[in-house]
Amino acid sequence: MDWLIWIGAAISLAGVAGLVWCIVLAMQARKAGLEEEAMHARLQRVVTLNMAALGISALGLMCVVVGILLG
Repeated sequence: MDWLIWIGAAISLAGVAGLVWCIVLAMQARKAGLEEEAMHARLQRVVTLNMAALGISALGLMCVVVGILLG
């Protein structure tokens, strides 16, 4: 089950990269100096991407744990 561990690690790494991307997007939104409505809309999009990245990372970690338990 080594392959499941490596695939899970890659998926988890992709999720972490998505989380870093969300941080970059939030910092760009902060520096843009937008009005409250525009800032809220942009940050709402970042929150959605953040939740998706967190879910992907969690799925990757589940694959790693299953691979370890079955291996």
